[in-house]
Amino acid sequence: MPNDAIATGVQPSGVQPSEVQPSDALQARTPNWWKRAVVYQIYPRSFADSNGDGVGDIRGIIDHLDHLATLGVDVVWLSPAYRSPQDDNGYDISDYQDIDPLFGSLADLDDLIAGLHQRGMKLVMDLVVNHTSDEHEWFQESRRPGSEKADWYWWAPPREGFAPGEQGAEPTDWRSMFSGSAWKFDELRGEYFLHLFSTKQPDLNWENPQVRQAVYAMMNWWVARGVDGFRMDVINMISKSVPLADGANHFDGPRMDEFLHEMHQHVMAGQNLVTVGEMPGVTLDAAANYTDPSREELDMVFQFEHVGLDEVPGGGKWALKPLHLPDLKASLSRWQYGMEGRGWNSLYWDNHDQPRIVSRWGDDSDEHRVASAKTLATVLHLMKGTPYIYQGEEIGMTNAHFTSIDQYRDIEALNHYAEARELGTPEKSLLESFAVKGRDNARTPMQWDDSKQAGFTTGEPWIAVNPNKDVVNAAAAVADADSVFHHYRSLIGLRHDHEIVREGVFDLLEPEHEQLFCYTRSLSGSDGDEQLLVLANLSPSEVELPEALRTDGDVWLATHAERASDRLQPWESRVLKVR
Repeated sequence: MPNDAIATGVQPSGVQPSEVQPSDALQARTPNWWKRAVVYQIYPRSFADSNGDGVGDIRGIIDHLDHLATLGVDVVWLSPAYRSPQDDNGYDISDYQDIDPLFGSLADLDDLIAGLHQRGMKLVMDLVVNHTSDEHEWFQESRRPGSEKADWYWWAPPREGFAPGEQGAEPTDWRSMFSGSAWKFDELRGEYFLHLFSTKQPDLNWENPQVRQAVYAMMNWWVARGVDGFRMDVINMISKSVPLADGANHFDGPRMDEFLHEMHQHVMAGQNLVTVGEMPGVTLDAAANYTDPSREELDMVFQFEHVGLDEVPGGGKWALKPLHLPDLKASLSRWQYGMEGRGWNSLYWDNHDQPRIVSRWGDDSDEHRVASAKTLATVLHLMKGTPYIYQGEEIGMTNAHFTSIDQYRDIEALNHYAEARELGTPEKSLLESFAVKGRDNARTPMQWDDSKQAGFTTGEPWIAVNPNKDVVNAAAAVADADSVFHHYRSLIGLRHDHEIVREGVFDLLEPEHEQLFCYTRSLSGSDGDEQLLVLANLSPSEVELPEALRTDGDVWLATHAERASDRLQPWESRVLKVR
């Protein structure tokens, strides 16, 4: 299908922007409907503020549902809006069955579900059940000696020979993901409790069947309320190796399969829900098992292999190194090949824990921001799996470019800063790392227009708005037929309309090329064999195409109106139907 006009904003198959809607197949909740879906993540405190208090809320989301409908996404994943002390921006939950007043009420959440369903979209809730807040009633009861919930969390006495609270008395040598020991002494109980994240996020003891049944009951309560699935926060940390010991691995413990299957049987079976498990450190083989339909555990997982490729090996998140493109291609293609016929991939660049992809591996300069945002999107969305869009990604939002520690709000960055400064790390190097990889880069307010606070709030935002909102904003993007926004709409349309985008087999081309990211998707069917060719230049320099990649196939999608068959311009990409 010749479609040169796509480069100027016209959708595949001649569908105009105003006509793109979520996939019809989703309406009936057919089995595996999520294979043709595109998911949009909302971080509620940063999406839209309806009451002027500077913090995003559910009413603000409702006010912008038509933006999502116009984009064409099928599912909204809502980051935690539960009642919470907000120590970790809502990932420390004090009541799983209530909405934090900061974000609204249960009635607001019901209205959001209804508004999404009316527009043919679904809602996925964030499920955070590796830990709770220390203010959750379960934990408060667990602290009391003799409580019926005494072993709902991980408690342990000081090491033998040490006094409570003494340095070295912690039961194991485990470290928190947010710096410092993973153990904290509780005066009331007289023991240490485990917290793999913040000191205000004690880990639940999943070895206790009462804990598991309480979690399943809570999940079923949300399903009855109309929720269509769950994104499961650090779910592969719920099974610990017992007894807890020094040097133990925190991930993919011995009872993971059992716990996930049990959860499926108690909650998901027969419901046509969608589940995605966030799984730091998960291996390819483990992910294939978790998402093997016959095992009835999860539909897909979030793996982190590719987002660690710009770190010095062994140096951790803040030890930066440039991305080597062949490494990225090797990682993503390994997961494409490894999951083929076994499980299902999730596809993502951005989320609330990752910096903005256009700044990270693209080019956020005025010259190349739009083209690089489009091309990175093309590379991701044409692979096999379910794509995830993080709020603002669809308009090419960039990193915050903060220059002072006072501008940061994230507990991870602030804790690391305090610890590293005590050890003598120069402030300059810390700020350089935060500017590249800090989570707050993804958490600056959604840029709706070019007004004072980017249309996010009429008050003072909880974190500063990115100054480039005058150029990078949703109003401008929607009005421009050649914008990043409309390119995303075209990608979503391709997934909805073409089986080859959903089911075609992936094959990487030119694996060692340091500028090109190229691959094919192939599908055999009753109408014969089909093949798509994806050509992408992930660099700011023009690149000559190898002879084998020069083709005059039908252009399904392109970033540039002027195209040469033998080369790609800086950050140019094309999707071609070649047979």
